[in-house]
Amino acid sequence: MKEDQDFIRDLLDAKTQNTAFQQLVSDYQRPLYNLIRGILLNHDDTDDVLQNTFIKVFSNLKNFKGESKLFSWIYRIATNESITFLQQKAKRNGLTSEALQQKNIENLKADSYFDGDKIQLKLQQAIAILPEKQQLVFRMKYFEELKYEDISTILGTSVGGLKASYHHAVKKIEDFMTAD
Repeated sequence: MKEDQDFIRDLLDAKTQNTAFQQLVSDYQRPLYNLIRGILLNHDDTDDVLQNTFIKVFSNLKNFKGESKLFSWIYRIATNESITFLQQKAKRNGLTSEALQQKNIENLKADSYFDGDKIQLKLQQAIAILPEKQQLVFRMKYFEELKYEDISTILGTSVGGLKASYHHAVKKIEDFMTAD
């Protein structure tokens, strides 16, 4: 935790702020992009939300209490920004969040930033039909390889509840992938 405290102090100090923020972006840009992209399924939307996430992190850093790891706090911001973005975009388009996700999956086929094959596409379809919480838990555990304790902090849910959500998600995905 001391490391986080020193880093946050550097981020808040006008003399070291620029260098520290460049380090923050360097350390977190790729993992946050992957997390957000997994939720939004759209490269351009992901870039927008990623930028908003860094702005929120920077502008709210003085409110970080250190009750969790810095990375958990940043992931929570990115997750919340992604969910809010999805809900707002769905509302603007007169769709439910689920319908928007289905549309995004269809668009993946034409997305030059998506390099997956048919199996990857089918996996994304399977994930998209899961309830939101199961989607988040599955993506964080399976793709991001986060520990349940970290996911618990990010999502504000018990470890036991997360394990159950992950188990249900895996079962539903397996059923979807093997159905034909």
